[in-house]
Amino acid sequence: MDNKSSLSTEANAVALEKPDLGTNATQEDIFYKGYVDHAGVEAVPIDPVAEKKLLRKIDVHLIPILWLLFLCAFIDRINIGNARIQGLEADLGMTGGDFNIALFTFFITYILFEVPSNILLKRLRPSIFLSTIIGIWGIITIGMGCTQSFAGLVVCRLLIGFFEAGFFPGCIYLISMYYKRHELQWRVNLFFCASIVAGAFSGLLAYAIAHMDGIQGYSGWRWIFILEGLFTVVVAVGSYFVIPDWPHSAKFLNENERSMLSRRLALDVERATMNHWDKHTAWRCFGDIKIYIGTFMYMGIVQTGYATSFFTPTILKQLGWTSLRAQVMSIPIFVVATVLALCTALLTDRLKHRFAFIVIGCCISTIGYVILLNMESVPVGARYFALYLITGGGYIAQPVTIVWLSNNVSGHYKRGVSSAMQIGLGNIGGIVASNIYLPSQAPRYPLGFGIGLGFLWMCVGCAVVFLLYSMRENKLRNAGKRDDRLQLALEVQNNLGDEHPSFRFSY
Repeated sequence: MDNKSSLSTEANAVALEKPDLGTNATQEDIFYKGYVDHAGVEAVPIDPVAEKKLLRKIDVHLIPILWLLFLCAFIDRINIGNARIQGLEADLGMTGGDFNIALFTFFITYILFEVPSNILLKRLRPSIFLSTIIGIWGIITIGMGCTQSFAGLVVCRLLIGFFEAGFFPGCIYLISMYYKRHELQWRVNLFFCASIVAGAFSGLLAYAIAHMDGIQGYSGWRWIFILEGLFTVVVAVGSYFVIPDWPHSAKFLNENERSMLSRRLALDVERATMNHWDKHTAWRCFGDIKIYIGTFMYMGIVQTGYATSFFTPTILKQLGWTSLRAQVMSIPIFVVATVLALCTALLTDRLKHRFAFIVIGCCISTIGYVILLNMESVPVGARYFALYLITGGGYIAQPVTIVWLSNNVSGHYKRGVSSAMQIGLGNIGGIVASNIYLPSQAPRYPLGFGIGLGFLWMCVGCAVVFLLYSMRENKLRNAGKRDDRLQLALEVQNNLGDEHPSFRFSY
């Protein structure tokens, strides 16, 4: 046997040693430590062919259903932008900043309940939790099409925010529990592309549904909410039977596959687990500076994502196009953004690098913002092209910020809390996006484009800080400066997550 094979076999043997998890070890603990499968049969070295087959199986069972559900979620979230140019404001007597109020009220409940939702999800079956909240917000979306007042619209937006709070961070949490760190970006971007496609699909649907104006006495904008909400409810009912549960209990995996998956995950993070919740766990989650840096990084870029989703139809209409043409012309913008996001995912996973792609995406968006800030000096075609740059650059960077933080936290609870905090608090950027495109400043929107540009570079600044922090921490761990944690009690060591000295940060 050559040296390389010997080293590989030895590494697997070390990884498969049965660690002492203490007296309170659960079936779930055993799974995530990756040493013995459910039947108690000793694990064997991982077969590369079987491993690829396992990955394909996980991809097929996990990503498509979550993609479809996120498509429904994002369409239900942003279709208010399409409804606006089909007569929403006039029918409900909305004036001044009422539309902006309707947008940002969604984020109040969305932000407040994301962390509690992910902590709750840890204790529940994802198939039950996700399908339930999806069905409820679909019903509320239908209600938006029936409301007769601005107040009713605001109440519906608040409720949709409440029930959507657990969906996106919950999906990121679930996906991250099935893959190694540098397999994650491609899968997350595939999932995330549903939100980009939603921008195109929402415009296409709105164009088609707008022709139903007057049927049964309902305006076109009402049918947008009613039909899209009804589709979400139907999908939610079917999703209960399709959404996978946590890896240790997923029905689509057999015992051999579950054992192999367990060992793959254990080798990726070594001993950096966190499966028990106590006051020390809470401090390691809520006191971790990385999570706050990652949150502000995401906040900086998500502002652009929401701005393009909410206001692209309005901006296009103000280029002098009709409402229907504006709906159609928004579609290719999001198609191009989807292609860029997927290409980025392939590159960043293959190179095992995140930082540079965030900077590149923000630079591309910056060019678009600069063009629109000087729109009076450029032709209509250049303004339209600027929307491609802003949207495409934003969606290059946005999913990378999510995965980069997820790559650098470890443990079941830590990943759940970090994804919820990053996405929840980061969505303050959505509140900002909802309130900076003022009707009084149309069509130039100097405040909106200026603040959008500033938030982009807040994202870049936070990415630089995150990079320097990760490099410094790896250097300290390589020098043995964190080995004092190995003197802690064994049960504490097994619940350190990414604070364990064996964990290394990626960038």
